[in-house]
Amino acid sequence: MTDEPAPEGQPPPKKRRRRRRRRPTVAGSQQPVGEPSKRSSSKKSSRSRRSTSPVQREVSAGGVVYRRAGEEIEVVLASRRTRRGDLAWGLAKGGIEPGESHEDAAVREVMEETGYTAEIEASLGDTRYFYVWEDARIRKTVHFFLMRCTGGDPADRDDEMEEVRWFPLDRALKRAAYRGEREVLGRAAELLR
Repeated sequence: MTDEPAPEGQPPPKKRRRRRRRRPTVAGSQQPVGEPSKRSSSKKSSRSRRSTSPVQREVSAGGVVYRRAGEEIEVVLASRRTRRGDLAWGLAKGGIEPGESHEDAAVREVMEETGYTAEIEASLGDTRYFYVWEDARIRKTVHFFLMRCTGGDPADRDDEMEEVRWFPLDRALKRAAYRGEREVLGRAAELLR
């Protein structure tokens, strides 16, 4: 068929529609012939596999640690290797120990993972996400706080983090590996500017 216009005074040519060929079905069902039925399949869908494993819950706390360098605001990010071996920059955070408040856990985790001491100035809310660890589904909630650096030395951190570095706030917003942590950094930026 060509895309030429119709001669004057005549209607444009009709476009032919392609008809879908129907595949023969098993009598009395919508199941195409030659395909195993979904009910008889021994392979479960990923949705049904997920629903059989219980969801575990984890609660953590962490902080956006900042300092002012003249007119510029810098925040500390720490890097760790992902399961694939990639370097991922993010905020210091970790589990809450029994009897510990969210705030106390955030201060402790910042010290352990970065080597810096910091004082909490404000809550930045939380972030929630799922992850899978050793075939268990984990629903994690992390409570974040805006924290002003008061001292410390990154040489005093534990070995969980590969590197700790100060970033200008705008660059940290782009460098953080995870969307939830970029959102937390965005909330910190609103409070600091």
